[in-house]
Amino acid sequence: MNKSDLVKSLSKETDLPMRKSEEIVDMIFNTMGDALERGDRIEIRGFGSFVVKEYKGYTGRNPKTGEQIVVSNKSLPFFKAGKELKENINK
Repeated sequence: MNKSDLVKSLSKETDLPMRKSEEIVDMIFNTMGDALERGDRIEIRGFGSFVVKEYKGYTGRNPKTGEQIVVSNKSLPFFKAGKELKENINK
């Protein structure tokens, strides 16, 4: 499922126009993105949680040339599935 599928599904389930459904989906994703940018944790009971993990920099190697490179610190979003979601998938 992609974003447009989600918009279509919302529109069909709620009898909302596609444009309004798209605005709602955009608002949800933007709000979640803003929360993660602030470093907040997002928890949706029964579905899962989103959190930003911090990774330290390190010295790596370019696999093609063997040259050493410095990889800087980075922050990445991380999703952990909730118990109910895991159980539903494994039925």
